[in-house]
Amino acid sequence: MTVAEKIRYLREVEGSLRGLSRPMTQLELVNAVRKELGKSISQSYVSQIESGSRPHMTQSTRSLLAKFFKIHPGFLVDDPEGYHTELTSDLRTVEGKLDVWLLQGSERFAGDPEVSEVLIKAAREKDTRKCILLLGAILDTPGLADRLLEALQPHPSANGRNGKRGGRL
Repeated sequence: MTVAEKIRYLREVEGSLRGLSRPMTQLELVNAVRKELGKSISQSYVSQIESGSRPHMTQSTRSLLAKFFKIHPGFLVDDPEGYHTELTSDLRTVEGKLDVWLLQGSERFAGDPEVSEVLIKAAREKDTRKCILLLGAILDTPGLADRLLEALQPHPSANGRNGKRGGRL
C-alpha cells in the first residue's frame, strides 16, 4: 500500500469514527489537525501526498499526521511490494486489494454520490469478493439487473403507483 492509499484509508476510517458516514475530507482533516493539535498542514500538501505528486512527506508532517490518526509514524510510508503486516491467505490479500480499489473508485466518482456511496458500501462489506461475484451473477442473467433495480428502487409514476408496473415484477 502506498502512503497516498494509507492517507485516503485513514480519512475513511476517521470519518467513520467521527460519525460522518463518509470519509473525512482533506479540508476537514486540515481543520481538525489545527483545532485538535494546534498545528497546521495545508490542504494542498495533503492533496499532493494523496495524488502521488509528492511521494514522500517531511518527518514533521509524518509525525503530525501519525499523532492525529493515533498511529505509528512508520505506518506512513510506502510498503514494499508484497509486504503484509500479518499472515494472510491469498483470499484476504484479494479482499484488501478490492477494498482499496473500491475506495479509490469512490473518490474518482465523488461527482456521482450514488455510485461513490455504493463503492464505499461494497468496500465495507466483510466479504467484498462475494459482492463482486454476486454483481457478476446478476449481470449474467438477462434482464435481472433491471428487474431488481425496479423492485428495490421503484420510482413514483404519474398515476401514483410505484414503478412502471405498479411495483410488481
